[in-house]
Amino acid sequence: MSRALKWILASMAAALVVLAGAAGALWLTTRDRSQGALDTQLTDITVSSEKATAAARPTRPISTADRTCWPAFGGSLERTLSRPNLRLQLPPHKPIWTRDMGDLMEYPPTYCDGDLYVNLEHGRTVALDAKTGKVLWTRRAAGLTASSPAIAGSRLIVSSHGGTVTAFRRTDGKRLWQLRTDAAFESSPIMVDGVAFVGADDGRLFAIDVRSGKPRWVYALGGRISSSPSVIGANVCITTYSGAVGCFRRATGERVWLRYFRRDAFRYESFYASASSDRGRVFTVARTGKVLALDARTGGELWEAHTGALTYGTPAVSDGRVFVGDLGGHMWAFRATDGKEIWETSVRGRVLGPSLVVGKFVFFSTLESRTYAARITDGKIVWQIPMGKYAPGIATERRYYLSLNGRLAAYDGSSRAPS
Repeated sequence: MSRALKWILASMAAALVVLAGAAGALWLTTRDRSQGALDTQLTDITVSSEKATAAARPTRPISTADRTCWPAFGGSLERTLSRPNLRLQLPPHKPIWTRDMGDLMEYPPTYCDGDLYVNLEHGRTVALDAKTGKVLWTRRAAGLTASSPAIAGSRLIVSSHGGTVTAFRRTDGKRLWQLRTDAAFESSPIMVDGVAFVGADDGRLFAIDVRSGKPRWVYALGGRISSSPSVIGANVCITTYSGAVGCFRRATGERVWLRYFRRDAFRYESFYASASSDRGRVFTVARTGKVLALDARTGGELWEAHTGALTYGTPAVSDGRVFVGDLGGHMWAFRATDGKEIWETSVRGRVLGPSLVVGKFVFFSTLESRTYAARITDGKIVWQIPMGKYAPGIATERRYYLSLNGRLAAYDGSSRAPS
């Protein structure tokens, strides 16, 4: 075979490889991903209930100092991670009380009626007196609990990596029912109108009756769910590791819209961050740092922005701004209407968890164990302490409850903050 013929054949082979790659990319770009369906079989789900007994009488008066509850991760049905109307002073360096929890708290506590509830990573749920930090009761889960417990009236709903969703009585921690399945639950539950919503790592979104523990409906999206569902009006919305963001009817599980987002021609995005919302728009961020704003009614993309680094934390939403931290050590504020960057602040460290907006300040923590507060108007750092690691915590009318890695601390914020 002549050298010229060999060159021609080699060139044709290379061209075929290029064409095949282009065809593959085109196929990946144009093919439809699964839209999922309601799971009507539910073959791996069991629910056990405990015999009802009278609730123990409280041995202490219920605090009315902070009447507004922080009932679930994010503080609201829309998971906004904000209390824009609070006017607390920045917390001093000395807390009112601290409690060494003896384990990692990846997600912040929840609060209502003078009590705090927190999940610890290695499978414990702890109830504490918010006034004193005294432990009221502790219960163990079937596996890791990298989530926040959800308050559902007189009940506390806890998900676990052991494949369980459990309802405890808030007064004494008595187990009322437990749902078991083959899939792990990393998602933080949320409750509205007697139904708790939670996602499983096998791609199923559960709607569970809070009284009985029985599923109202289950939607199988496919792909892993590590995020927490958000409630936006009549819909519940979720993100997945397979690149999907979707909303479903709360009452029936009927799909309203489901969209997949691409990283490039060959790969889909993946979402660890939950969706948050200002009710008109849905905000989330992919692990690649792509920040998305979608129309809450249709799922249509309104704008996108980029952090330029790996990003895992759920966006906080407040005062027409969207706040996102990334592993490059940046905290960003984007305009909610069009995604325009308002400011960017850099710190020494990596921001893995979500931020927290309290009044005029946004709080965030780094993996290097430091917690910061920045002004929401310009991003200027105005307070910091050498503690913290993941989600910074929550706030009530008079106090901050900061989740400082393995330590829970209460700070007085009752004096009004300066303008």
